[in-house]
Amino acid sequence: MDWKFLEGLLSGVNKYSTAFGRIWLAVVFVFRVLIFVVAAERVWSDDQGHFDCNTRQPGCTNNCYDHYFPISHIRLWALQLIFITCPSFMVVLHVAYRGERERKYKAKHGDDTCLYDNPGQKHGGLWWTYLISLFLKTVFELTFLYLLHYVYNSFKLPRKVQCDVAPCPNLVDCYVARPTEKTVFTYFMVGTSVVCVVINICEILYLIASRIVNLKRRGSSYTSSRKIHKDECKDVTKQTYHATC
Repeated sequence: MDWKFLEGLLSGVNKYSTAFGRIWLAVVFVFRVLIFVVAAERVWSDDQGHFDCNTRQPGCTNNCYDHYFPISHIRLWALQLIFITCPSFMVVLHVAYRGERERKYKAKHGDDTCLYDNPGQKHGGLWWTYLISLFLKTVFELTFLYLLHYVYNSFKLPRKVQCDVAPCPNLVDCYVARPTEKTVFTYFMVGTSVVCVVINICEILYLIASRIVNLKRRGSSYTSSRKIHKDECKDVTKQTYHATC
């Protein structure tokens, strides 16, 4: 998989992210993608070849491996990384859409005019797009954590499993290659996934809190401006009344 292409796309997302979003992106690349590419793939590269069962019955070892490992950890983590990064592209596409509208608006009304003060500023529809992307990333993270726990029944890999699926002649013992090392990597990837979920939740709360504060400020400024306008109208009315008298 070309992870450099994914890195290039997400670097554009970083320009429109909050501080929490930049921390999330750093955690994803340093503690997930980098560990995945440098170490995790090599650890699981020989998992099926070194899955040994105490029988020479043809097909027994392969079926037992497929029974206990229906999907590789590596492929599941690769899918997880793809799914959790895709919602961020919604923000980039929305900003690109705003940029195109801005270009057409200037072409029609002149270069001195503008439709947006800053196309990448998170207000209006872009704020909702950013918030929805955070919810989707959090849902995908939790879904894959559940799938990992559900498929393997736990995050810890056993040293030995017992298998009696066909065509095994009886209950046979099978041994997982390097279970301790794989368990360490599994806990590490699960831990970083949980950290990303916490960061996403913090960013969601931050966005909502910032939105509420901005709305209150706008409401207070609007109320004060209306009060000033009413006072000016009263002064004008009094002056007109005295002048008439």
